Amino acid sequence: MRKWTSLLIFCFLCIVATGCNISDNASADSEQDRVIRIGYQKNGPLVILKSLGTLDERMESLGYTVEWKEFQAGPALVEALNAGSIDFGRTGNSPVIFAQAAKTPFQIVAAGKSKFRGSGILVPKDSDIDKIADLKDKTVSFAKGSSSHYLIVKALEKSGLEYADITPAFLTPGDARIAFEQGDVDAMVVWDPYTASTELYSDARLLVNGEGFTTDRDFFITTEPFAEDHQDQIDVIMEEVKKSSDWSNNNHEELTEMLTPILNIEEDAITKAIERRIYGVDPISGDIIKEQQEIADTFYRLDIIPKKISVADVMKEQSK
Repeated sequence: MRKWTSLLIFCFLCIVATGCNISDNASADSEQDRVIRIGYQKNGPLVILKSLGTLDERMESLGYTVEWKEFQAGPALVEALNAGSIDFGRTGNSPVIFAQAAKTPFQIVAAGKSKFRGSGILVPKDSDIDKIADLKDKTVSFAKGSSSHYLIVKALEKSGLEYADITPAFLTPGDARIAFEQGDVDAMVVWDPYTASTELYSDARLLVNGEGFTTDRDFFITTEPFAEDHQDQIDVIMEEVKKSSDWSNNNHEELTEMLTPILNIEEDAITKAIERRIYGVDPISGDIIKEQQEIADTFYRLDIIPKKISVADVMKEQSK
């Protein structure tokens, strides 16, 4: 009898211990579900939202905590999304195409407004390059696979040239700036605030901006599981992005003061970049899907991505 009693006590203790472990694990999972991990880059709308602190406050009132994770470039942010290190982020129009070509599971939930006026092709002020056609046989710097890559391709095509008519120099904005100043390249294709800074401090002339060539949008992206399980939270994030965008459009001086130390770029360059940009969010439309598909098709034609993709697989048309 004593033997059976001991056995029953042992079994009871095992059940209690197991129950505690399940409870502890459930509690840990529940706590993790209340954390929203957002990836951002310094030069983008999410850094403004982070700096204002409004999303953190609102999420806290709803029982959630926001964790902000900084990335130097869009491809690294998208890779973190693929690895499950973040739930939500924002990146440019090209990294999402590369991610889709690499079979990264994600969804695009909204599009940023066009910022074509801050993207462009720069030449030295004393250059004899006066039009796009003059870039024939010239060396042009840009970041490979970036929005600038697409801009130069479209600009050449619309001017009757081919991509093969130039010598590409694949450089990041920082390295491209040095090469430009040293005369190692004839032209530089880049985006704000690097465009503005180069115009103001490197004796550069803006040959053309992106008008007529590219809209240069950015996109807000999320993992598929997060989209399925946290649509309400995504709605809150986008509501706060829109509010912070309205604030940005109406408070240029304060925005300049906010971004100058973050970006470590000259204050007047930041001001110039801000004044030619409209912050905001657009619902995904048929035209935006068409824009992205054209970029994807162009990159495939140039062997920049390995296969054809349909961008509609990751972005669905939305009602306004």
